[in-house]
Amino acid sequence: MKFITATDRYIFRLVMLPLLATLVIAASLLLLEKMLSLFDFVAAEGGPVSVVWRMLANLMPEYLSLGIPIGLLLGILLAFRKLATSSELDIFRAVGMSYFRLLRVPFMLAIALAAVNFAIVGFLQPSARYLYEELRFELRSGAFGAKVRVGEFNNVGKNLTVRIDESRNNGNELSGMFVFAQSKNGQTIAVTAEKGQFLRTDDPDTILLRLEKGTLVHDAPSYESPRVLSFTSHDVPIPLPQIENFRTRGGKDREYLITELTKIGGDAQRPAIERNSAWANFHFRLVEVAMMLLLPLLAVALAIPPKRSTSALGVFLSIVMVVTYHKINEYAQSVGSMGVIDPFIALWVPFALFAALILWMYHVIAHVPGGQPIGALEVFAAKAGKWIKRVFRFGRKSRLATLGMPALPAES
Repeated sequence: MKFITATDRYIFRLVMLPLLATLVIAASLLLLEKMLSLFDFVAAEGGPVSVVWRMLANLMPEYLSLGIPIGLLLGILLAFRKLATSSELDIFRAVGMSYFRLLRVPFMLAIALAAVNFAIVGFLQPSARYLYEELRFELRSGAFGAKVRVGEFNNVGKNLTVRIDESRNNGNELSGMFVFAQSKNGQTIAVTAEKGQFLRTDDPDTILLRLEKGTLVHDAPSYESPRVLSFTSHDVPIPLPQIENFRTRGGKDREYLITELTKIGGDAQRPAIERNSAWANFHFRLVEVAMMLLLPLLAVALAIPPKRSTSALGVFLSIVMVVTYHKINEYAQSVGSMGVIDPFIALWVPFALFAALILWMYHVIAHVPGGQPIGALEVFAAKAGKWIKRVFRFGRKSRLATLGMPALPAES
């Protein structure tokens, strides 16, 4: 007997399409939301547009760690919902296939994706998050170039002020130039010029500002009066400011690899709050991955609507449950980090309760004849839907009566 049958391949195709679609849509929405704020941030800091794509690439592991569980859940849920609404699930059940047997392929996918997610949250995401913070630091420190804004007085380097009235050709043609520099011994130089251009030099720590058709005023404490000089071309070397090195990786718990968290948590020489924070983050990552192994059971429990019903309440409720559990874990992590509750208890007790709820829901749908774990919610949703329809139908009758038209017959 083959381990993978035609039924398994059929379920695999049903699961993969909504899984991949959900994953792509979720990641795209998260990236688009972040992209707008990153464009504003990079533009305000005067950095190149290419930095936005590098920052988004470093955020991708974090978004995948959130999108993979949701994609897995909705993929399985929508696949079994399709089987249920098309009566194919009744056929599989009639030939002796249990729900657990039908979940063979979904469980294989869950184990594989849980391993992928563990690699992401344990090793890839911390490194990517550190690179993202490094790019933010470099933007703020000016590592991607001098930030010279048109129409404003800009401090470029030490004791050097530059103002540009107009910039054309991507900054290669500058006009309306003003430069003011002051040395340590009190000498000052003020320059105005019609045109200017920034040029590179052999020294990576110095750039050259070439000015054309201008006037230079040189003053010093020893001069009786400032010296004035007109020029057709004058070069002003501008030393770039020294850029502070970014901190080493590990300034935050989510930047540590999962192996590093265990070392920090087990180091008795570190402060208790630091060890609690490391253990809380360690258990947070584990419970998030372990939860994925329960998603096939949750998906089946919420996928099958009542007979002669096409209610999609289970789809909505599944997302609410997963997001709520994720927020509970975040709160438990913060509580465990402060040492109020042991991190192990703070994170694994909610997991045990969530697992017990899912196992009960699966037991009801799989082993109780006609069982519906969310039957009460289905009845409430059906009554609420009828009430809403009745309200809107009453409103339409009133409008028709106002217009002198006969009301539509009521549904039997």
